Amino acid sequence: MDLASDWNDGRQPIYRQLREIVVMMVLDGQLPEGGVLPSVRHIATQFQVNPLTVLKSYQLLVGEGIVESRRGRGMFVLSGARKLLLASERERFLQEEWPRVVDTLHRLGLNPEELPKGAPPAAAKN
Repeated sequence: MDLASDWNDGRQPIYRQLREIVVMMVLDGQLPEGGVLPSVRHIATQFQVNPLTVLKSYQLLVGEGIVESRRGRGMFVLSGARKLLLASERERFLQEEWPRVVDTLHRLGLNPEELPKGAPPAAAKN
């Protein structure tokens, strides 16, 4: 994954974008509960960011009760983290993103009958 070129898009700070990456990995099952997060050094090198930036994103996750630091062993995804993230990310989507989607639908004059049914094909996700 190469997001280094996307960091300065003005959306949000890099540490928050890194947090989002970890959240999506937990929700997608790439980081299972009890699993270890990649080291700060590894992520900093992979995404070409300062290790303190990575640490700040990991500290956000600790504060949210998603991961815990085990001294000398690394950061681990807590039991129940996926369920907690599902609830919080659903709420965030409904509060922040869904109103924008509805506004766009209205602006384009689309009604529910014109929308595609079900999930898009896997090829469309790339």
